[in-house]
Amino acid sequence: MSISFGVSPIAWINDDMPELGGNTPVETVLADARDIGFAGIELGGKFPRDPAALKSLLGSYDLDLIGGWYSSSLLTRSTEDEIQAMQEHLSLLQALGSSVFIIAETSNAIHGNRAVALADSPALTASDWGQFGERMTAVGDYLGSQGFRLAYHHHLGTAVENADELDLFLQHTGPSVGLTLDSGHAALGGIDPVRVINDHPTRIAHVHCKDVRRPVFDRLMERNGSFLDGVLDGMFTSPGDGDLDFSALIQALSAIGYSGWVVIEAEQDPEEADPRDYSRLGLDTLRREARAAGLKEAA
Repeated sequence: MSISFGVSPIAWINDDMPELGGNTPVETVLADARDIGFAGIELGGKFPRDPAALKSLLGSYDLDLIGGWYSSSLLTRSTEDEIQAMQEHLSLLQALGSSVFIIAETSNAIHGNRAVALADSPALTASDWGQFGERMTAVGDYLGSQGFRLAYHHHLGTAVENADELDLFLQHTGPSVGLTLDSGHAALGGIDPVRVINDHPTRIAHVHCKDVRRPVFDRLMERNGSFLDGVLDGMFTSPGDGDLDFSALIQALSAIGYSGWVVIEAEQDPEEADPRDYSRLGLDTLRREARAAGLKEAA
């Protein structure tokens, strides 16, 4: 059992806000990720979608494709329609040898809209959860048949944002539905990631590690700002630079025998926060914690 450290390109190029690093060449991102010491990288919006071209590009930098965000709309369309809609994304991941399918429900999400306050995040009614969970489980079952583990990403500004919502999500979905446990979204959403790991060890399919600057988040909520306002303000940062202690989280992963990717991800303005410096800090921080917890890093 071992872990591999990867990185998200969002620190270099923010797909939700092209003004943040939008002119940065993909080759720069890949070269930096390789030189810092990452084994893999998640899919970015500017990455080629032709499987052969992407495989050749990543291979030239000795990086694996970990997976990539997929936006589902299971609140508004059937399981069958969703499975059909994801085929292009799925085929790309299959061709590149990925095994994790990161997904989040975005049919009613507000995290990409600067005109909507984060306080106005969507909330499902009691009657919504049953159908939503049933459809997500069916998607998870299908992805399992294709060699993938569904890794649902709880996220600020979406229907699965806080601890109660995550508990309801887990209650209404089956074992084929795993989680992308995100330390930053957990902390700011009122979710204890260690409790989630301890209570639902078999659901932990993927891990995102970002740090938070809680005073920045508190000021954002006081002025009724949006999620993207918070990103611009700097509410997220890399592990080792913010308010979170990653020791307990990494120890909890070690205790359940977690084996898979740990991805460093921190969306900031690259003009204000050099992605190379912050990503290197994050990797150094997590490697130190992994060694202390007895988590072996894949060769």
